[in-house]
Amino acid sequence: MLDTQMPTPKPRVIAGESHDWELVIGLEVHAQVATKAKLFSGASTTFGAEPNSNVAFVDAGMPGMLPVINEECVAQAVRTGLGLKAEIHLTSAFDRKNYFYPDLPQGYQISQLYHPIVGEGEVLVELGPNDQGTPTARTVRIERIHLEQDAGKSIHDMDPALSFVDLNRTGVALMEIVSRPDIRGPEEAAAYVTKLRQIMRYLGTCDGNMQNGNLRADVNVSVCRPGQYEKYQETQDFGHLGTRCEIKNMNSLRFIQAAIEVEARRQIAILESGGSVTQETRLYDVEKGETRSMRSKEEAHDYRYFPDPDLLPLDIEQAWVDDLAAHLPELPDAKKARFIGDFGLSDYDASVLTADTTSATFFEAVVAASGNGKASANWVINDLFGRLKKDDREIAESPVSPAQLGGILKLIEAGDISGKIAKDLFEIVYTEGGDPAEIVAARGMKQVTDTGAIERAVDEIIAANPDQVEKARVNPKLAGWFVGQTMKAMGGKANPAEVNRLVGQKLGQ
Repeated sequence: MLDTQMPTPKPRVIAGESHDWELVIGLEVHAQVATKAKLFSGASTTFGAEPNSNVAFVDAGMPGMLPVINEECVAQAVRTGLGLKAEIHLTSAFDRKNYFYPDLPQGYQISQLYHPIVGEGEVLVELGPNDQGTPTARTVRIERIHLEQDAGKSIHDMDPALSFVDLNRTGVALMEIVSRPDIRGPEEAAAYVTKLRQIMRYLGTCDGNMQNGNLRADVNVSVCRPGQYEKYQETQDFGHLGTRCEIKNMNSLRFIQAAIEVEARRQIAILESGGSVTQETRLYDVEKGETRSMRSKEEAHDYRYFPDPDLLPLDIEQAWVDDLAAHLPELPDAKKARFIGDFGLSDYDASVLTADTTSATFFEAVVAASGNGKASANWVINDLFGRLKKDDREIAESPVSPAQLGGILKLIEAGDISGKIAKDLFEIVYTEGGDPAEIVAARGMKQVTDTGAIERAVDEIIAANPDQVEKARVNPKLAGWFVGQTMKAMGGKANPAEVNRLVGQKLGQ
């Protein structure tokens, strides 16, 4: 099993002019639910459609139109909660969050403030090694997950004098995943979002596409003096953590880290100059590398939340939840632990292969074809991933199938080809396709294992290079020259182990 007892990493410390400061971070991650229809209508959620083409009457706020909940959205939220080891609430309710903006035609957003569908859970975020080289991890607590509608999109760049509104996203189901303030640095924040995205992709509940806006985060940042966080843990008094500012709509892991860094330093500069931080919502300006004020931070009462009168409380049955739990796929932590245990992989290799479901599935198919877990991992990570990266291709676009790569490994295992020949064979299969065994036979690539033939080649090289023989007897490392010359003479087809053995024997080493 995955080692959940790994040391906890130290908090990020920033040195100010007069004091040291520690970072405290909490995230509200908005994940678009992977469904074909919206939360309360049958309108499509397809990305990239013509503006205002995926809009039902209820999405557009037409009078008299009533919302009807999409059961699959509820199921996806429950699956996500189960994947995060969270409490599933059998009764939840929807509220109206009232505010006015052009891309919110109803004049309110349907959300779940008071009775969310998912309660407390946790995520194990694995991080880099500590000073002793030991891997570290932090458990980030999940406070809640609630369902809510997305808003539309205001477009300002089509005409400088006009603004346009696209309602295609209006009513799309979101899961808002709210963490506790357990994250202590920019790198941890990015790792946390990465782990959430990985889990949801395994579950199939969100595609995690940040570029399309399907996964974005509001980042809450505050700074405190060393020791204050420990006081918060003892008392649960948020006053020990300093005043937080929220950075809205971050859709890039790199920008999340950069925004946290600059916002923390902004707050430290204010505090060290004798000022006080104002709780507010801010935006990160990518061009200038700074955060700027957007609006004062609203509290719940500012939105005049009240239960949505058009929606009854949502009641689900435990048996339905249990059935969803019974059909969950194997999740990343469990799969990683299995790869380490069953195939003898290193922690690093297992992490790379389980980073997404497509890679993990491909790897297991290669193992099934080759029968060798470690060799399969080495070839998938080093050779296949390296070649795909060079061509800017994803694993799903691999020209080499698991069966073909497994076939190459079986030829190595059988001694039919050497490692060097295998590299050449891999390139042929990658660029031309074909069955590896048939290619080896047709092109005469089979490894020479005839000891007599190899010995004759070694004897000829030694006889033709008496000066090199004398040097190699003085310096045994020069024996490699004879190995290389023999392999060259035999077209790279000689068994390397046998060549090394015979060269050493002939040179008296």
